[in-house]
Amino acid sequence: MALAVRQARRGEGRTRPNPPVGAVIVRGDQVLARGFHARAGADHAEVDALRKVGRRARGAELYVTLEPCAHQGRTPPCVDAICRAGIRRVVIGALDPNPRTDGQGVARLRQAGVEVVTGVLAEVCTRLLDGFACLVRHGRPFVVLKLAATLDGRIATRTGHSRWITGEAARRHVHILRDRCDAILVGSGTVTADDPALTCRIPRGRDPLRVVLSASLSFPADAQVVTAGGVDGGPTALVATTRRAPAARAEALRGAGAEVIRLKSSAGRVQIPSLLEALGQRGILSVLVEGGSEVAAQFLDGGHVDRLLWFVAPKIVGGAQAVPAVAGRGVARMSDALALKDLVVRRVGRDLLFDGRL
Repeated sequence: MALAVRQARRGEGRTRPNPPVGAVIVRGDQVLARGFHARAGADHAEVDALRKVGRRARGAELYVTLEPCAHQGRTPPCVDAICRAGIRRVVIGALDPNPRTDGQGVARLRQAGVEVVTGVLAEVCTRLLDGFACLVRHGRPFVVLKLAATLDGRIATRTGHSRWITGEAARRHVHILRDRCDAILVGSGTVTADDPALTCRIPRGRDPLRVVLSASLSFPADAQVVTAGGVDGGPTALVATTRRAPAARAEALRGAGAEVIRLKSSAGRVQIPSLLEALGQRGILSVLVEGGSEVAAQFLDGGHVDRLLWFVAPKIVGGAQAVPAVAGRGVARMSDALALKDLVVRRVGRDLLFDGRL
């Protein structure tokens, strides 16, 4: 199953609106074939592996990270292909989180006389489905907030200078995250101050959809986030704004290749639930929120963060005017502070990474 998980990771960030899935076919100690779901419309992982092994699949075992589908979608049901191939035993990591299909694949296989085992490396396999599960259950993508701050919690000096807080290893880790997420989001303040491209700069990496949150559309239309090129033939960037944003600014951004969407607002800002709903309607499974401090506060205060990745660099900036990692009013009592669950702390180069759930 661990090998199947590694296969599934090959599809992360590339399969939306489907989940990444991996499969391995074995006979005894011999691995006969490996497969993964590469993109929506392509073979599912089980079928990908079955095509590679052919008739040798009869009597073999199939390990798959997600319960095989039992319904007709863009591709035929995987349970039918498994039964036709003569697989005698199917080992499943996680059941389908979609309430409409949960358990149907297992039931169909057992009815056909196939031995089925479930729950192998279940926690790992379930984590692979974070985005898919969030979309089918809540209609929105899984939100990952990434922050990088100094020991005293600063993301920029009093002059606004911020490059670089963390070391090269941490920055590479972030590019791996960009490769695995469907979308990346920043506020217009970050675009104006840093002019980031928000692209993925690792070998064979894939650029996520770039999303800018901007109530007034005050950032330049020639910013790199707009001009760095489209993703999968789509717009160069998706700009989420309010209904009161200047029409001329919206037209300038559209002329540069961006898509501008007007959403509900609250206190002059784009409503985050409205934005997440719009992303969910596009089949976005996961969004990586990279800043800045006001955007981080919006997501945290509204309870819209599912996973937090906080890099801490061994540096001290000091000064009351330095930019904090999270803006906003903050809580009044320590008992109201947000606490991470399932926390993992590890070293990434010279920096520390706090990885937890909210």
